[in-house]
Amino acid sequence: MVLIAAAVLIPLLTGWQTHAQSFPPLHARLQARVGPGTPAAVLLAVLAVVYAPRAATWRWRRLLVAVFAFGVAWMVSLAAVDGVSGLGAVLESHGEYLQTARRVDDVFALLREYISRIPLHSRDHWPVHLAGHPPGAVLFFVLLVRLGLGSAVVAGLVVIVVAATTAVAVLIVLRRLGAEHVARRAAPFLAAGPAAIWMGVSADAVFAATAAWAACALAIAATSRTRIAALSWGMLSGLLFGWCVMFSYGLPLLGLLVLAILWVARSWMPLPAVLAGGAVVVLGFAVAGFAWWEALPVLQRRYWDGIASSRPGAYWTWADLAALSVSAGPWVGAGVAVAVVEVLGRRGRGLRAAGRRRDGRWTTAILTLAVLLIVLLADASQMSRAEVERIWLPFVPWLLASTGLLPARWRRVGIVVQVCAALVVQHLIWSQW
Repeated sequence: MVLIAAAVLIPLLTGWQTHAQSFPPLHARLQARVGPGTPAAVLLAVLAVVYAPRAATWRWRRLLVAVFAFGVAWMVSLAAVDGVSGLGAVLESHGEYLQTARRVDDVFALLREYISRIPLHSRDHWPVHLAGHPPGAVLFFVLLVRLGLGSAVVAGLVVIVVAATTAVAVLIVLRRLGAEHVARRAAPFLAAGPAAIWMGVSADAVFAATAAWAACALAIAATSRTRIAALSWGMLSGLLFGWCVMFSYGLPLLGLLVLAILWVARSWMPLPAVLAGGAVVVLGFAVAGFAWWEALPVLQRRYWDGIASSRPGAYWTWADLAALSVSAGPWVGAGVAVAVVEVLGRRGRGLRAAGRRRDGRWTTAILTLAVLLIVLLADASQMSRAEVERIWLPFVPWLLASTGLLPARWRRVGIVVQVCAALVVQHLIWSQW
């Protein structure tokens, strides 16, 4: 919370030009409002606080259904604070994918010319999000258009439903790896929180869901009893992780999560299948005309030709983490802190001693810290100066899983803080994302 306060107040008090909108570290501005979704959002926040302590005792399937259903309702209500248009207005904006997806009539032509249209000074250069991501993102919306789901509101609802499955996938991963008790405690934090503000209306929510289900397939593969099952699920995981690579240039860093899952599961058998599945997707795109490794340096030039070169790294290197704390909710800090303690061991027991007992708490802590390392590496790359509250979404659920490590009293307070943070941010801050 100190980090968030510093990121907001320092530019305001010093006049430091961060070259974002008027409310750094978010790509947003102050705009107090209420709307049709406000009563439902407040009611859902109350329900989350009341039922969060009881959720841990529900039958597993009931818990998963409740997490999914609440997630859909929570995202819809928050988006509807801006009216029905709030469900799709972001997707309709010029820099997003949907407008371009409606004009695509030849996918292979799109892939062949994709790299040539990334540079800022190229003829008919891509809008900012297409230029900043591989073509897998726009192809998702091309698919929606081909299915007749290409209106902004309908596409927004599809994104919301997909996004709501993310928490379900993360919970299944934890249970499959022997951390069901932690998963149950973390479930309310995965379903309710500020991340829903951006999960409900952005393509990055689809990236997050794909990454979560890729990890889920991997966890099933790593804990399967037969070689055939391990390799089959591993191949599916690889295909999904490969598509993540085609969604975002930053998501290859999910390889660290892959290694963490295999390590805590004590099984490396699925790894060749995962690598093969990922290679199928990446090389398939290359054959079709888009080579990821050729596009990355072109993107880097486009990035530094734009406003990013004016944004001070001295601010954004740490303010990006403040934006993550707003998106995930401030209680993510408490969870990550406890994860660090769990791994290092209390009272000087050390890493080796702690590693001998790979129970559910240890497993959750390792996954959390693996994803924290991913975030720090992405931040250190300097390819994420500002505009990150939605970019971090694929990593947020894994960090929030650590809230299941907190004592009961901290969880009771924490869920109140999380839902209140979501309500305050949605009703006081207007985000372009």
